[in-house]
Amino acid sequence: MGTIQPKVAEPAGDELALVHAAKAGDISAFEQLVRRYDRNVFRIAQHITQNREDAEDVVQDAFLKAYQNLANFQEQSKFYTWLVRIAVNEALMRLRRRRPERTVSLDEDIKTEEDSMPREVADWSPNPEQLYSQGELKEILGKTIQGLPPSFRTVFVLRDVEGLSTEETADALDLSIPAVKSRLLRARLQLRERLSKYFKNRTGGDGKK
Repeated sequence: MGTIQPKVAEPAGDELALVHAAKAGDISAFEQLVRRYDRNVFRIAQHITQNREDAEDVVQDAFLKAYQNLANFQEQSKFYTWLVRIAVNEALMRLRRRRPERTVSLDEDIKTEEDSMPREVADWSPNPEQLYSQGELKEILGKTIQGLPPSFRTVFVLRDVEGLSTEETADALDLSIPAVKSRLLRARLQLRERLSKYFKNRTGGDGKK
């Protein structure tokens, strides 16, 4: 899996101009949108499917569906957010086909007690940068993210890896904002626990390598 890098924000006006041109039949405008977002969509798809070939197929299918349904894009959200929603659905469908015995869904109910949870876990990592190089950290974090349940992993990737806002993540996944916050919290807590165990095992539990 490639290194984890946050999404670089693009000017909203520029994106909208390309969308309008593409809707008017300018294929080159849509090709610019593809070049702008294909790597981002690929990273998201690979995080969900955990398979490079499936991720590549997801990217192709997502852009094809986006192009075919461009007239239905009502511009109530960013084009990128709309595209991510399509890509996530495509990736989850591939998971369902690959694992028919398991239900993979972002609509599953998660029992929570919102009032009893801390509002935010900002520092979810166990300060591993003091122990390892940045490159190794990215690899370790990437493998740890893969171990999260799909519903948690997807929210974490969109929010903390790709840099979407809570509102954009909710829109892309068709979830409520409280549901996104709840899943993000649990993803961060699970990552913190798993990383803590990993580094404890690597250092023998005494802080020494």
